[in-house]
Amino acid sequence: MADTEAQWYILHTYSGYENKVASDIMKVVENRDLHHLIEDVYLPTTTVTEEKENGKVVEVEEKLYPCYVFVKMIVTNESWYICRNTRGVTGFVGPGSQPIPLSEEEVKNLGIVSKETEVSFAVGDMVSIKSGPLEGFEGTVKEIDAEKQTALIDVSMFGRVTPATLEISSIRKI
Repeated sequence: MADTEAQWYILHTYSGYENKVASDIMKVVENRDLHHLIEDVYLPTTTVTEEKENGKVVEVEEKLYPCYVFVKMIVTNESWYICRNTRGVTGFVGPGSQPIPLSEEEVKNLGIVSKETEVSFAVGDMVSIKSGPLEGFEGTVKEIDAEKQTALIDVSMFGRVTPATLEISSIRKI
């Protein structure tokens, strides 16, 4: 049941228990020194401006995903037990309450982590594509978009140069 790399999972909680679940899990991790199993607990929130009945305007934190807590962990019997048996948790999101990890794309789309990838190449450099459908092809960097973590590459395939936008993490300098 043990993986080697921590991944993001979603816990379903009773309504209103999200903060308590997140803090309880982190307390257990601290007390038992389990940082190597449960790396992070994340509760996405946003600040919203509300107007009260008396006309006073206040800023309130709202949960983006009510009843859900995101946990980055390595699934072992111990980490599963800690999360599953925390008061307020109804189970993991997945078939039969079995933990199913989020894909990298889901993590990125949900805004859980904004991972900065180090750019080891510049415009004009020759690069090799190390993952994805164009894996193994080579090309020349035309543009780098650091904000979107993508690069525009002119890929030479089948005797033609084809522009392709790829994630920076899937490219390496030759």
